[in-house]
Amino acid sequence: MPAGPLVVVGDVLLDVDIVGAAARLCPDAPVPVIDQADERPRPGGAGLAALLAAAEGREVVLVTALADDEPGRRLRALLEPHLELAAFHLHGGTPCKLRIQAAGQAVARLDVGAGRAQDGPVGPKVAEALAGAGAVLVSDYGRGVTGHAAIRTLLESLAAQVPVVWDPHPSGEPPVPGTRLMTPNEDEAARLAAARGANIAGSGLAPATRRARHLAGAWGLEAVAVTLGPGGALLCDGSGAPFLAPAEPAASYGTADSCGAGDSFAARALEVLADGGGLPEAVGEGVRRASEFVHAGAASAVAARLADTGSPAVRPPREEADAWDVVERTRRAGGTVVATGGCFDLLHAGHVTLLQQARRLGDCLIVCVNSDASVRRRKGPDRPVTPAGDRVRVLRALSDVDATLVFDEDTPEPLLERLRPDVWVKGADYAGVPLPEAGTVRANGGEIVLLPFLEGRSTTRMLSTRKGIGS
Repeated sequence: MPAGPLVVVGDVLLDVDIVGAAARLCPDAPVPVIDQADERPRPGGAGLAALLAAAEGREVVLVTALADDEPGRRLRALLEPHLELAAFHLHGGTPCKLRIQAAGQAVARLDVGAGRAQDGPVGPKVAEALAGAGAVLVSDYGRGVTGHAAIRTLLESLAAQVPVVWDPHPSGEPPVPGTRLMTPNEDEAARLAAARGANIAGSGLAPATRRARHLAGAWGLEAVAVTLGPGGALLCDGSGAPFLAPAEPAASYGTADSCGAGDSFAARALEVLADGGGLPEAVGEGVRRASEFVHAGAASAVAARLADTGSPAVRPPREEADAWDVVERTRRAGGTVVATGGCFDLLHAGHVTLLQQARRLGDCLIVCVNSDASVRRRKGPDRPVTPAGDRVRVLRALSDVDATLVFDEDTPEPLLERLRPDVWVKGADYAGVPLPEAGTVRANGGEIVLLPFLEGRSTTRMLSTRKGIGS
């Protein structure tokens, strides 16, 4: 753990989601009418990054500029219960972003407030916060905090002592020399590199690598990690080949809202560096946290949690909850729910063929997996070879599998009572064999289908053959 708190330095905005339903158009203009609108405020910019770090139980100090206006007072009320605030004066109105949403879709966004931080006294609290920092995240949103002369001087001295992560903005300030890690997104990296004479065309890994290396050399940075959205993040640290940390597939998250993912990435990367971790670990953990953040509903989920519970902590849905969400969405759309089950210990070609065929029978495929205890009762004390967590991870990586559910009983009957699949799939090796779950499936309106299996493919046979070879 760092000797001092995590200090987040940067511009804070007030973000407000206005969430309602849209079922009709306005009679005097072709625009939707938002009914039953609910207002959900949250800190944005550096405020969101600081809040996310504090939600992980960290001691966090936020150094920023705040105006003495109604939005500024709302920001104080949202931030002060969760972290220490070291603020100096913001000249002009608090920047506010209002997003109007209906049925999960943005209808319009309104930006107001042109406040900027200007050189002048920052007060002893700001200086003390930076002097005692164990690690620093600079969250630059181009509103002047990171260009303040006194703050920049303090940051320059800190970069030689503690890890500094710099999340840049094209209209913001260059990172101070000695910055450990800069974290632009792909567009920011392109614009920053072009502004420094490197007009590198294209998108993807090769251009991102060249831009990262150019920026690291131009500013004397230890490393640059270009975030690539659903593609993860690419780390260039001067040690040779770049390191790519891939993200979980965005399509599985059930949401297109990635607002705040970059703040989540940068905050987690700083936490890892503050705890003594290396750059690849920091970037990998940053991508994982950002993926979870998007999965959980991104910044909109933070606003909802603050409104409902007063806590900013958000967590991704559990895998089980994710499976039930897949089933609900499929049924709501009038689709067919297909399910199958088994141990899937040492996944082989027979399993893959069955799953491919099963998925073609409907609109989603849910795989019911025997727990480790259930496998031991069925197969003996030496099984499973692969624990349930690993078996589930491999299955979920297959494109034909929409979700998984683990059950601990000897048969999947209790699970199927709740799942109520339209089609329950088993291999043709069960032909003529009574299935204990058959009554449950049919009682809930489903049917059982047997599919061909590949001759000679079974985990038990594979293990027996291996033992024979080695004996």
